Amino acid sequence: MAEAVGTFILVFFGVGSAVFGIDRLGPVGVALSFGLVLLALAYSIGPVSGCHVNPAVTLGVLLNKGITTTEAAYYWVAQLVGAIVAAALIKLMVSGFGGVTDQTGGLGTNDWGKSITAGGTFVLEVVLTFLLVFVVLLVTSRAAAPGFAGLAIGLVLTVIHLVGIPLDGTSVNPARSIGPALFEGGTPLTHLWMFIVAPMIGGALAALVAPLFETAVPKGDKDPTSASVPQ
Repeated sequence: MAEAVGTFILVFFGVGSAVFGIDRLGPVGVALSFGLVLLALAYSIGPVSGCHVNPAVTLGVLLNKGITTTEAAYYWVAQLVGAIVAAALIKLMVSGFGGVTDQTGGLGTNDWGKSITAGGTFVLEVVLTFLLVFVVLLVTSRAAAPGFAGLAIGLVLTVIHLVGIPLDGTSVNPARSIGPALFEGGTPLTHLWMFIVAPMIGGALAALVAPLFETAVPKGDKDPTSASVPQ
């Protein structure tokens, strides 16, 4: 339940900030929306579920043996449900019912074309997701500076969006991309595979590299914002 609600909040307020207000907020405002929402979620639902709210993060935690395969499957289902419900409400808001103008022109979907090629998008999403999951795994496993994991995670997601928004809209989260694409259809739905495959590869690579940087932490000394599983 926590993962479904958390992902719903991240997608509705993150993607919603772009759809409802990017003309006024600009890329910086949207980036801050994503980062601040994740920061708040890390401290609020982190002690409950670990606050993955992202299938790529869940994959990284799974490969790092933080959760079981069965638990990961439940997380993925919950994340998809949360993202789809959030996207449905955003779609409702920009329909005749809500009367709000979609300032992105595409329900905040991710895509390539004008500013970046498909190959560039693949590299970008792998690298940006690698950074996110790398930071998540490290700051939730070290004993140093307890209590600051959520801040680090929120800040890195903000920076990631500052880099990615002008290029492909920034995914680094398959659930975030799937929800809007399902309701927008067309090219964003056709290209959706990129924003599933590349982030998952980035998350897997981070899970392989992060243990090389981890310090030994006695059992029970993980950051309290991470609860029983990272992030």
